[in-house]
Amino acid sequence: MDIQGIREALHRQPFEPFTIRLADGRSLRIPHPDFVAVGPRRIVVVGEDDSWSIIEPLLIVSLEGEASRSSLHSGQGTSQT
Repeated sequence: MDIQGIREALHRQPFEPFTIRLADGRSLRIPHPDFVAVGPRRIVVVGEDDSWSIIEPLLIVSLEGEASRSSLHSGQGTSQT
């Protein structure tokens, strides 16, 4: 997954909460764009409980929208589930 895919999900209007699925099995819920900071090579996600994670974009397996439970982007942007 590239950083541009995250930026697109964060700027979608109206915003739709989504979950970031990581290669190690973790999932990070994004309830609002303010919970994410996107840098040139890293993404920082703050949890609703004030926890935080720094993630590498290459470890993101997919983004899953909450409303439809369908994948926003998958893999390297070529396949969708």
